[in-house]
Amino acid sequence: MDINEPMINEEIRDKEVRLIAEDGTQLGVMPTKAALEKAEQAGLDLVKIVATAQPPVCKLMDYDKHRYEQSKRERDLRKNQRIVTLKEVQLSATIEENDVQTKFKNAVKFLQDGDKVKVSIRFRGRQIAHADIGMKIMQDFASRIEEYGTVERRPMLEGRNMIMILGPKAEKKSFAEKSQERKERNAAKEAEKKTAPKEPKPQPKKKVKRESENMI
Repeated sequence: MDINEPMINEEIRDKEVRLIAEDGTQLGVMPTKAALEKAEQAGLDLVKIVATAQPPVCKLMDYDKHRYEQSKRERDLRKNQRIVTLKEVQLSATIEENDVQTKFKNAVKFLQDGDKVKVSIRFRGRQIAHADIGMKIMQDFASRIEEYGTVERRPMLEGRNMIMILGPKAEKKSFAEKSQERKERNAAKEAEKKTAPKEPKPQPKKKVKRESENMI
């Protein structure tokens, strides 16, 4: 058995468990045998969801369906994830407009693909004495790109190189998208509350009569 997989049905060897119904209803503490009988009657699996609790918490569920839905969510999550890479666009202190346009188009493509862009200028020979020219070129490039990206790191001189980092512009979400995300977060919280085991209520202590009271 995979160590990441929870114990189910006959794999559960504990004497008793705290049982939760499929809909989240708390069914209380009972012998594991009785919990297995309930699972069999409902045509469901008994799944240990909190192994460290005393007694362990188990839930009635269709485990194959649960595992399929979990796997699907993980696949969707991986599909929506994208590794951001750092692309580079090299300018120069003597760059001409045609070349600027070409570099601009490349940078826009990278940003639209969701990547970050490192814009660099290499100063050669005596050009380093006129770093202010490079700064103006960088600022001009940043102003051209502002519709597609944002400056994450302002132009800085590092030795003979001036470097600026651009990041893709975050898409603004509509009110409907924000509202839907909020509903999904609230639904997830409610689901957690239903499945979370409740602490058993403390039983009131019985009053023990003293011998002196019985003698009255």
